Amino acid sequence: MSVLFCDSDCELWYEDIERLNIEYIKMPYTLDGVETFYDMGKTTDFKHFYERVRAGAMPITSAINPDVYEEIIEPYFKNGQDIFYIAFGREFSGTFDHLDTALKNLKVKYPKRKMTIFDTKAISLASGMQVKYAAELWKKGATDEELLAFLNDFTHHVNCFIAVDSLMHLYRGGRLSKAGMIAGSILGVKPILTFNEKGGLSVIKKINGRKAVARFLAQEVIEHARKTEEYEIFVLDADDKENGDRVYELIKQELPNAKIVRQPVGPVIGTHCGPGTVAVTYYADKRTIELAK
Repeated sequence: MSVLFCDSDCELWYEDIERLNIEYIKMPYTLDGVETFYDMGKTTDFKHFYERVRAGAMPITSAINPDVYEEIIEPYFKNGQDIFYIAFGREFSGTFDHLDTALKNLKVKYPKRKMTIFDTKAISLASGMQVKYAAELWKKGATDEELLAFLNDFTHHVNCFIAVDSLMHLYRGGRLSKAGMIAGSILGVKPILTFNEKGGLSVIKKINGRKAVARFLAQEVIEHARKTEEYEIFVLDADDKENGDRVYELIKQELPNAKIVRQPVGPVIGTHCGPGTVAVTYYADKRTIELAK
């Protein structure tokens, strides 16, 4: 059985990572000239990060270079172990080109070893949800083939809606086109995004007002969430606890037996979505990608 890997861009909380014995690649961000590798919230000062961004600091993220990838992967290959990596969407970063280079170099030294990479075509907990429930199977002894079969189906059921205060952070970081940024940037209106078929982001709706955003996000979950006692519903916020809690309460009123997890958006993802973001991730009949076409 392969060693199970994910990355910190999936934002699965560190307690789940430790409970499920998942290895993970820490993705970097730089704030005020200091580079930090996100550890799934274990030591993160979320308040400080968002206070600095609101004060005008411009954090950045960067790709991991091939040498670092080799340092992470080689001990497992050297030990005769293969790796099954459930990754955040390839469309979001050039870091996967560096990973490809590292694997090509390692293949020369370890021709019998392999790293299976599953592209979740998502990021944050839309990716993390896939990691979590695949890991539950892996912990019970699922083979690589069984994990792939599960993920190839499960990925089509993970729905996510993201409400951002401004699209400038996504545009500045290259996660949204200029056309998409202009289309979604109307004064006083909160853009709603979801993941499209290619694994990128598309603006699918524009809503006026924070409370209206909360109602929209909650209603999407209430109407479309399935298996709510089996799969958790995630409500995230990037320094907007008030509206995140509002979404939580609205869902809980209508789905009292649902397992709902409240969690902050981490600094790597927060660099690109910006403070004031609220999002929901949940299991649905299928991904609502039709709106994003």
